[in-house]
Amino acid sequence: MNRRQFLGGVLGAAAGPLFVLHGARADAARHPNVVIIYGDDVGYGDVGANGATLIPTPNLDRMAAEGLRFTDAHCAAATCTPSRYALLTGEMPFRRKGTGVLPGDARMIIEPEQFTLADVFQRSGYRTGVTGKWHLGLGADRIDWNGVIRPGPRDLGFEYAFILPATNDRVPCVYLENDRVVSLDPGDPITVSYNAPIEESVPGTAYPDGQVNPDAMTYYGSSHGHNNSVINGIGRIGYMKGGKAALWDDESMADVLVDKARAFIAENRDRPFFLYFSSQDIHVPRTPHPRFRGRSELSYRGDAMVQLDWAAGEILAAIERLGLDNDSLVIFSSDNGPVYDDGYQDGTTVHTSTAEVDRGHDVSGVYRGGKYQIYEGGTRIPLIVRWPGRVAPGVSDALITQVDFLASFARMLGQEIPDGAARDSRDCLDALLGEEAHGSAFILEQGRGLAVRRGPWKYIEPPAAMKKGQLQSPPELYNVETDVGEQANVIAEHPDIAEALAALLTKHRGEGLRTP
Repeated sequence: MNRRQFLGGVLGAAAGPLFVLHGARADAARHPNVVIIYGDDVGYGDVGANGATLIPTPNLDRMAAEGLRFTDAHCAAATCTPSRYALLTGEMPFRRKGTGVLPGDARMIIEPEQFTLADVFQRSGYRTGVTGKWHLGLGADRIDWNGVIRPGPRDLGFEYAFILPATNDRVPCVYLENDRVVSLDPGDPITVSYNAPIEESVPGTAYPDGQVNPDAMTYYGSSHGHNNSVINGIGRIGYMKGGKAALWDDESMADVLVDKARAFIAENRDRPFFLYFSSQDIHVPRTPHPRFRGRSELSYRGDAMVQLDWAAGEILAAIERLGLDNDSLVIFSSDNGPVYDDGYQDGTTVHTSTAEVDRGHDVSGVYRGGKYQIYEGGTRIPLIVRWPGRVAPGVSDALITQVDFLASFARMLGQEIPDGAARDSRDCLDALLGEEAHGSAFILEQGRGLAVRRGPWKYIEPPAAMKKGQLQSPPELYNVETDVGEQANVIAEHPDIAEALAALLTKHRGEGLRTP
């Protein structure tokens, strides 16, 4: 018996659940199903319920009308890998080396013995699954894409996994189901390199090099980077050979992932399940299915958001068709703040997050900045919680962070968190369910540097490392209630508040947030 199995047995019996449901389908009491629909690079202002007017999101708007919509919810970090790490481990990513944005051939950054969000559910008798983008690394060393790939999600509490190994702009451009590449031809082995082009002598189908042959990028061109191997007419980050039969089709990706989610829900209708549906939308390359093209006024990015809204609606519909609606807690959120042109000539006109508005649309709403940035637009993201009959519809201004999900669901299910695990995750269940109005007393935010939010105040420390020749950035202090756009640095007027928040940040950089 390994440590993971031992902890599962001990902790599963440690405490009783806070909520159980008595459904009509079974005599035994059951916990609520939990589904997290996790968008990628979706800004606060990309959802109609939060003010978007140029992108129709009827399914998410309906979810918001029937559920609880949060106005001050945050991811842990302003980029994807670190944010996802925090969501699944309950630990701020700055505490662990190697949790920056990963290449597609990186080793797994969550250790198999770490306690995860999926463990919370699995040890409570749930069937657990992940569908979609992973981007947390795979394997313990160099990955052999042609065999069994372990460790992976199934070593972290997920019993089923259908994933993109990294992101849709990184090679290898293949799906993994559980521990193997889907539809791989053994006669066309996969090789991946993030250091240099792959030698001609290496076996496997060769793909164009976007730097050598930019005309091969026929879907749309690269605006910056994204010009290594060209797969399906789209330049990618990294080089790949082989695996032609296993390549995904970009435009049908949302359909494939939704089909896998529907199947998982249907197969587990008679037992509680946890599904982490991690969409590739609206990360680049944005390749909405042709039936969604032109559905927004914002070209590929807007149309991809329409596609994500459709996916959310299909998951809700699958739950409703099976009569599981009242037994299912569904969350919609995003891994980090929004971005415009993030590497492709897809109709966006603003480089990354360097300006607020593109073609009349402000992706972060009234908040400053977006992906990569420490300002509110980088981490303040959409959050909608829907649980008919249990969570009253409304709007909450509670301060919430995704790093707290693990501890919150642990309390809901009566699970003890092992000593030393999830050290930044605090119980915010009452706020998440709309039963408490304030949420966390303070939270940490991570971008290019760290910030702390407490009440109306946000303190941003100077980045630890500056580029050679750059002047050291001064610390910043904002009142995000009176200055929601973080335009006026008031540190000179409130040195006492800045000093107290700097001390709080220093304290919790060295120790977890969940300390007594």
